[in-house]
Amino acid sequence: MLNHTSAPLNRVPGVKGSLVLSGRLILSTTEVPSQVVGLVVSGLIALGLVALIFPMAKRRPVGTPLSWGEAMLAAVYVFFVMFWVYGMVPHLWLTWSGNELGWRTDKLLFGVGDILKPQQFGGWSPLTLSYQTLRDLVVVGIYVLFLGLNMWLFAWWQKRGKRAASVPEIATSDFGRPLVKKS
Repeated sequence: MLNHTSAPLNRVPGVKGSLVLSGRLILSTTEVPSQVVGLVVSGLIALGLVALIFPMAKRRPVGTPLSWGEAMLAAVYVFFVMFWVYGMVPHLWLTWSGNELGWRTDKLLFGVGDILKPQQFGGWSPLTLSYQTLRDLVVVGIYVLFLGLNMWLFAWWQKRGKRAASVPEIATSDFGRPLVKKS
């Protein structure tokens, strides 16, 4: 198990592919920290929970009345999906980026080629951005993405039985050609 601090990684002399993180020996560079696994798995679970809505919508006929039990089960399911996508996924991102990546307020964001370097450090930008700001912007992006998906899914569910207005057919002759009025 990794120690979740932002200490630097050091190589162990004489042991190929080994790293030391805060005094703990990692024998392989292919070990994945548990918080990354948690974040990825929570994202996959969120996608799976959302994907289950589509087969349910295809099976259920439009206009079928709900029993009390079905309505409660659906409400609990939707509540759990919202808890997962608005609670667990952002929480695990914040935990991983804060602990494993070390995106705190004291770590400043200068960007590629120091394009975001603040004026107080000799750059052009009037803003001093930290990695914590970037971390929080990613969380806002997660919320906006899931909110958009949420609104689209609710609208899609309500419109699932309606078909697009068909284009009025043009009268055809006995030979299959469209009839055109003479002006």
